[in-house]
Order: sequence, then C-alpha cells, then structure tokens
Amino acid sequence: MRIGTFGAGNMAEALTAHWVRAGHEVMIGARSPEKAKTVAGRVGARAGGLREAAAFGEVILLALPHDAAVETVRAAGPLDGRVLVDCTNPIVPPAFTLATGHGPAAAERIAAAAPAARVVKAFNLCHEGIWRMTPPVFGGRPLGVPVCGDDPGAVATAERLVRDVGAVPLPGGGLARAGLLEATAAFVIGLWFAGADPAAMLPPVEVAMGGEPHVS
Repeated sequence: MRIGTFGAGNMAEALTAHWVRAGHEVMIGARSPEKAKTVAGRVGARAGGLREAAAFGEVILLALPHDAAVETVRAAGPLDGRVLVDCTNPIVPPAFTLATGHGPAAAERIAAAAPAARVVKAFNLCHEGIWRMTPPVFGGRPLGVPVCGDDPGAVATAERLVRDVGAVPLPGGGLARAGLLEATAAFVIGLWFAGADPAAMLPPVEVAMGGEPHVS
C-alpha cells in the first residue's frame, strides 16, 4: 500500500515507522522539505511536499494540528478516492474542551473540505509515545483503536493499518460518530492530566451490560 502523510511531526513518525516495517511504501509530506527529509530518513520512507504526498498515497495520514487541517486538505490538490485518516484532536487546553464546540466534528469538517476523499477517524486517543511501542500491548492485551467512517472499504483499510501497528481495531460506526470519539479524547486527556485513570471508570465487558461478575 502507498501511504502519504500531511505532516512530519511526532505522530507521522511514530505511525509510519510501523507501516514501513509492515512493508508499505511511505512518503512523508510536509511544507518544510528539510523536516520531511529528516523524518523520512528516520523511518525509511520517501520525502516530499504536501502535493507530492497527496499524489503518491492511496492513503493519506492527516497528522497536523487541528487548526491547520482543513486549510491543508484544501490546498493539497485532488484527493479523489484517497483514504484520508484523520488523527487530529480539536482540543483546547487547559480546560480540555472542543474547539469545534457544538458544531460538526473535526473529521466531518475535513470531509466537507475534501468531498472526493474517504475520511476515517482513527488513532486520536493516544499520545505519540504509545504509537512508538512495538507493539502497544498492556497487561497482555493489545491496545484497541476505535475507527469511524462511512465508506466500508476505507474503514477496512484503516483497520488493516491499526493491525499493522500491533493494535486491535474497534468498530466506531459512521463518521457522524467521530465527534463522540473526539469528545472522548478531550475527556480522557483531561483525566490523565489530572492524574486520574480513565480505565477505572469502565467495568469489564462481561458485566458492562448488567451481567453477573465472575467470582473465582
């Protein structure tokens, strides 16, 4: 698979390192040629500008600050048929509220800016340090990665990329649910910064819907 990136930051480097190891062809795309070359050299990828990455990739990882995402997508040239994987978070610290307010989700705004692309929301819940793990497994359980998207083929592609980082894809529903995923990121990041463990608020799946807890 050919994968391009919009962005040459930590998220792009962490995720594409896995994908290169999995045998995918990757081009790191950025406004700064030098930054793209540096990151590409570290992960074993090609380097180019944003338009070059858009032309190269069957899949585009959108790994930019949220406030640059829509403008970048609009300026990148034709994205017809591309799977556009959005890992951005529209979060405003220190209150950890959503920059999107009560309006459309960031992923939906990106989809509106690139109507010919197939947008999928994924990889937005964890710090880049987690994605550098090989693989991200905790207590013997691989990390789950929710994936939201309307196009079944694009979702399947994103799920493959999730597996290629050693994680497990979780069915997140259509792109209309991406706002819930973005709000989840804002909420749990706020808890992490407060020193709390978000995992503590979720019961085991076998009792989550009212089942009897297992007693050993």
